[in-house]
This record gives sequence, C-alpha cells and structure tokens, in this order.
Amino acid sequence: MPSSHHSLATARRRAVRLLAVAGAAGLLLTGCGSDSDSKSADKPAAPGTSATGGDAGGGTRTIKDAVGTAIQVPANPKRVVVLTQEDLDAVLALGVKPVGITNGQGLDKPPAYLADKVKGIEVVGNLLQPVMDKVIAAKPDLILAGDMQDEQVLKQLRKITPATLVTMAPTDDWKLSFRGIGNAVNKLDQANKVITDYEAKAKKTGADLTVNKGAAVSIVRWNPNGPSWMEKRQFASGVALDMGLTRPKSQDKDGNAHAPALSLEKISEIDGDWLFLGTLTSDGASALKEVQDKPAFKELTAVQKKHVVTVDGSVWSTRGGPLAADVVLGDLNKALSATS
Repeated sequence: MPSSHHSLATARRRAVRLLAVAGAAGLLLTGCGSDSDSKSADKPAAPGTSATGGDAGGGTRTIKDAVGTAIQVPANPKRVVVLTQEDLDAVLALGVKPVGITNGQGLDKPPAYLADKVKGIEVVGNLLQPVMDKVIAAKPDLILAGDMQDEQVLKQLRKITPATLVTMAPTDDWKLSFRGIGNAVNKLDQANKVITDYEAKAKKTGADLTVNKGAAVSIVRWNPNGPSWMEKRQFASGVALDMGLTRPKSQDKDGNAHAPALSLEKISEIDGDWLFLGTLTSDGASALKEVQDKPAFKELTAVQKKHVVTVDGSVWSTRGGPLAADVVLGDLNKALSATS
C-alpha cells in the first residue's frame, strides 16, 4: 500500500531495526542542553553557547543523527535544506524557514497543507531525490535528509555540507523524530512544548466528543491494487489513539506500517464504526471509485451508516509531524462531532 518510496523504505527499515533503535536514542541524548535525561559524555554546551567555542552566533555542536552517526552541526543554523515532507513540517512548526525543500509524497509540488507556508522557497528535487546542483545553489549549512538510506546520495550531500543528518530511523514515531530535528536546529525545548500542546489538544478534543467518544476508527489507504489499513503506531493511527479513539479488532496490531493490500474477499478487514479513506495517486482514486459500486463495499457497516470520510492521503499516510497531526486531528474531530 505505501508509495514506492515507503514500500522500499519499509523493507530497509526492518532490516536495520536494531541499529535504528540505538541511533534514535542517540539523536536525543546528544546535544540536548538542559535535558535532565541527557547524561552522555558527548553532551554539548547548553543552548546559546558552542561546543567548540564561540558565542550564540557561531560555532558548532556535535549531535548524533537518527542512525547513530556523530555529526557537527551549526550552533544556530541559518540555511536549512529539507529533503522530506516530514522534515519540512517539523522545521516550519519550529519557526524555521528553510532555503530549499522537496516536493511532497507522491506529488510534483510541495504538500498542499503546507503550500501557504513555503511560497517562494526553492524546490530542490522530489522526495528523497535531491538535484545536487540545486542543493549546492541553496548554500545550506544544514541538510535534514529524512530517512535517506542511499549511502551514495548521503556521501554527495555531505560534500556539500558535512552537517547532513538522517532524521528518521526505521522504528521512530513522529514525536521522536520531531524532537531530534528540534535538537538539530537547537530548539529542543520548543519542540517539547509543541508536542505537549498537541497532546493536550488531542486529549481534550477526544474527551469533548459525545456519541462517538472512543469510536473504533478504520484508517485505510487505497492503492490501485486494493486497500491497506494502518497499524496502530503508524502516524494517523497514533493521532486517533491520542484522542482516546480505538481501532477495529482486525486492525489492532502494534506496528508502524501498512498492512498488505487486501483483496475484495477480505475487504471486511477495513470496516469499523468510522472509515477514513485516503489515496495518493490518481490510479488509487480510480480504484476506490470502482470498488464503491461493489456489493462487498456497500455491505460494510461504516458504509451503511454513512460513516465513510475521504481524507488527504498525502497527509494521513506520511510518517507525520506536528502540522500534519493538527490536520488529522481536525479531520477526525469534524467527522466525529457529528451526532449520527
């Protein structure tokens, strides 16, 4: 069910799972300033100073990226290039305007939900496919490379600036990745506050629901070869759980991926009190339209109750960030605030 980027990435993620867990922790344990949990020997100076001397306007800090690589980054980066939608979401949420971005997942333009925030910013390639000449022209002092696994590309990027970080490890959820990005741009305290505020909002939004409080929500992406539901730790599922919602029994699986695409005979697995459907491509949208006339689809409880909601797959199917989480939260609240 994932896009080609996410399908390939999922296989690689599982192959390096053990490395990822250690690396993700390193991203937070290094460079956290006043974070009371950070006791590592390579902990840098507090924010506003430099691990290599200098003042708040210069110098560098040494942190570990999401796969455990020690990287020297500017103490206060000024020219940030981001290579994924998730990195873009994160830096914008922290008030950092990048100088170079990539197109959204499955798109030939930046993601629509961020479009008004990125006007005038140079697009330097597609998702995880940077055009090196364009990256060079952006003159970055920090590159956030998402879950980039291509060592040759990383090598090229690090020739442009050694401060090139993998920001998402295979087992990371969006909150851990976001904290790591916050650390990389020396805004970890602000990142922690963004998450605290989001969690409070999600909890209150769920508590304020009436008839649909705690509803079992099915979260599905429709591909040309059929629907796939999202496991519990996948981004949009996590937002639902933060609201106190539940998942249908058939989807109650503690993972962070998408289930394999289902045949029409197994379509009952996507049923729930409510069904949230997204697509990423025109082929996926066509496949969904075609199946909506099939008896098996019409017999779903959510369909019969008119509890089917179409959502933006380019937001719901990503690995997430605080701005995307706010979109998903709003979509869920709008649908479930209904009285039927």
